[in-house]
Amino acid sequence: MEQPGTAASPVPASMFSWVSKDARRKKEPELFQTVAEGLRQLYAQKLLPLEEHYRFHEFHSPALEDADFDNKPMVLLVGQYSTGKTTFIRHLIEQDFPGMRIGPEPTTDSFIAVMHGPTEGVVPGNALVVDPRRPFRKLNAFGNAFLNRFMCAQLPNPVLDSISIIDTPGILSGEKQRISRGYDFAAVLEWFAERVDRIILLFDAHKLDISDEFSEVIKALKNHEDKIRVVLNKADQIETQQLMRVYGALMWSLGKIINTPEVVRVYIGSFWSHPLLIPDNRKLFEAEEQDLFKDIQSLPRNAALRKLNDLIKRARLAKVHAYIISSLKKEMPNVFGKESKKKELVNNLGEIYQKIEREHQISPGDFPSLRKMQELLQTQDFSKFQALKPKLLDTVDDMLANDIARLMVMVRQEESLMPSQAVKGGAFDGTMNGPFGHGYGEGAGEGIDDVEWVVGKDKPTYDEIFYTLSPVNGKITGANAKKEMVKSKLPNTVLGKIWKLADVDKDGLLDDEEFALANHLIKVKLEGHELPADLPPHLIPPSKRRHE
Repeated sequence: MEQPGTAASPVPASMFSWVSKDARRKKEPELFQTVAEGLRQLYAQKLLPLEEHYRFHEFHSPALEDADFDNKPMVLLVGQYSTGKTTFIRHLIEQDFPGMRIGPEPTTDSFIAVMHGPTEGVVPGNALVVDPRRPFRKLNAFGNAFLNRFMCAQLPNPVLDSISIIDTPGILSGEKQRISRGYDFAAVLEWFAERVDRIILLFDAHKLDISDEFSEVIKALKNHEDKIRVVLNKADQIETQQLMRVYGALMWSLGKIINTPEVVRVYIGSFWSHPLLIPDNRKLFEAEEQDLFKDIQSLPRNAALRKLNDLIKRARLAKVHAYIISSLKKEMPNVFGKESKKKELVNNLGEIYQKIEREHQISPGDFPSLRKMQELLQTQDFSKFQALKPKLLDTVDDMLANDIARLMVMVRQEESLMPSQAVKGGAFDGTMNGPFGHGYGEGAGEGIDDVEWVVGKDKPTYDEIFYTLSPVNGKITGANAKKEMVKSKLPNTVLGKIWKLADVDKDGLLDDEEFALANHLIKVKLEGHELPADLPPHLIPPSKRRHE
């Protein structure tokens, strides 16, 4: 018993910590060490409860796991048979991988995840889906027919240190082959599309027909258009005129299937290590390959941003799903006529979509496919659906409004700490340096290995113009140089950069060598090349090299 007049003993702060925990959580921002950890925690604490409450996983996508937040960027290759998917992987990693088969007939009949491992080997599908370190556990839902056609080829390779590549079975034409798969091919691809960083659709320049199954697959990739890139492979086997027609036909075909206002990026080339059959377009193929390689090399650096973007997309869909399920629950009778009401609601689902759209100001693009949703609802027991629970939705709104914004800042910070993070090894190293680097010896790089100054050969012509511009003490003013330089019709922003590069001694005047250099750089730009950020050593005028 407490004695009268004595002070009450202090109550431990922890005793009532449960009272204020929620209140504190709302006031204090979530603190995370890394973006991956932040995404994992936000998903588990804020989004997953909403998904489970409204059976999101039965309708759309299985729950995410830790491996989904930690795994390396993945590239998914999709295409009809014999478009060069497996050869493309072989070209990138410059090494055979276990389970690889290449041929003109449909050879790859499995999904092969080509990943990094300490030793070469194959992990079968059934073992893969029970490994918590791999992001494939939820593929278990597609059953044995799929798992028998799924494996992981692991091998030590520098390219696979940074990315993993998913090879897929060649897409066939005809109903027979589609039925004989024994699993929902489009649904599996959709599962991968949600989780990969890049989807590469391969087309053969000789076989442009898009089969029904391929068309269905591309439509299944809806909502992931930002990840899609198209490769027109084996383009060295046709003449330039034919290639233009094939390219046009491909864009026309894709335009009918991929319903986006933007034109999808198409890379043209021959992605293997054999000699070009028709070398006329060699420069084009080299430039296209470099662009594609840069795109793939950027994946590790942008991986955190991609995961963040995918979580936002998922959260928006989960919110809409909650509104749909709770609206259906609200419309159901308590006792009689449940089955007939269910049929009526499924048939009128489009009207429910419109009602939700109006009431909650939701964009039509956030809604799931109407036809697919109607099919899934046929087998559901509406009486087990949950009514609207605003608290769950408020939590997700708070996540989207506040937590995601803080993670965006962290993404930029992580990127700045890892500026050099890019895919290395394999084909990515072949054109990095040396004379076979892209653009070596061209444009501003012309004359890089010459003993003589490359500008010297055209200097007599430039000198004639120089002496008509009233030089004083061997130099012309900026105003006089400008009169001549604007004749190139290049914009002032470009001419300003050329002036800075050409005025080597930074005295605001140009001597005859600097003027010749300015004209050389104008010629480089007019020929379609980029200007260098700094003047390369081989372009420095000979008289200025003594001071370098």
